Amino acid sequence: MKILLLGEYSNVHATLAEGLRQKGHEITVVSNGDFWKDYPRDIDVSRPSGKLGGLRLLARIYALLPQWRGYDIVQLINPMFFELKAQRLFPIYRYLRRHNHRMVLCAMGMDYYWVHECTTNMPLRYSDFNIGTQLRSDAPAVREQHDWLGTEKERLNKMIATDCDAIVAGLYEDYVCYLPHFPQKLHYIPLPIKSAACAHTPQTHAEEKAARPTINSPLKVFIGISRGRSVYKGTDVMLRAAEAIRQKYPDRMEIVKAEGVPFGQYQQLMEGSDAILDQLYSYTPSMNPLLAMSKGIVCIGGGEPEHYELLGENELRPIINVEPTYDSVCHELEQLVLHPERLPLLKQQSIEYISRHHDYLKVAAQYETLYKKL
Repeated sequence: MKILLLGEYSNVHATLAEGLRQKGHEITVVSNGDFWKDYPRDIDVSRPSGKLGGLRLLARIYALLPQWRGYDIVQLINPMFFELKAQRLFPIYRYLRRHNHRMVLCAMGMDYYWVHECTTNMPLRYSDFNIGTQLRSDAPAVREQHDWLGTEKERLNKMIATDCDAIVAGLYEDYVCYLPHFPQKLHYIPLPIKSAACAHTPQTHAEEKAARPTINSPLKVFIGISRGRSVYKGTDVMLRAAEAIRQKYPDRMEIVKAEGVPFGQYQQLMEGSDAILDQLYSYTPSMNPLLAMSKGIVCIGGGEPEHYELLGENELRPIINVEPTYDSVCHELEQLVLHPERLPLLKQQSIEYISRHHDYLKVAAQYETLYKKL
């Protein structure tokens, strides 16, 4: 099949493209690399800086549009699939719809249904927008509500979701937010990870031994901090908790921070860690903690029972699940510092979990099955 992947979210499309190419499909990835993260792509559509950046990007996309015809599948990572105002994307979507066979929308990243459901119906006990029945009042959460509710972005999201042939959610949270609205066309496919855990070549005994998880002393805890999204994602709370535990046990724990760095540098900083703190308000690990887990790094974050159930996972429990509070993070971190003997099993289960559910070739096969059905 000839497949066009538009936009990027935390390396999902770039990784999926590798898996689909391995299966013999012709793939084109068009994105801005997800801003500073600079993920791989075939065609770069980064927005130029300056006052005329939007117009220059729009001109570039219109010049490229004739090349994006005749694809079997066009997949959008998000309704805001290019870094343009929502009103600019309506005619671009309609052109793509008219000149290609099938359109797929990914429910990944920020969008109307995520904001609306978590703000009104609250299907989750906690999220980026609610804690129980209380709405969060953090400035970033309020900004996203103003951005998506009653705006052109809402109208664009509704139009694409209604018009497209299929919607794919990669996280439990996104799945439950789209399910009431599009039960017939919604599909859950886990996020794709390419790593040593997903290698499909036989390993020698020496390679297997080298790949086994090691335990550091002191415990090495990694945390990635996104620019401008620390409060929204709960990284501020997690970092504060980590610093408190490090102060309490200075000889038994260290913290490694990555803040606003490109993906390659992020991976280098992560290497050799024992645990990663990520996504305080999430039920499910996203791409960065999944990548960490593939390296035998234990995720402290979102690992609620509902997400295991959606995956059909009845055995492995590699994630140290935390409640969205400072005290919960402190407690779980302290328990890990005091009981490092738990780490070997958690690390091994993390690697197995990724291999079982997120192997990029297995995920690509699930997308391939969906595309063929369409």
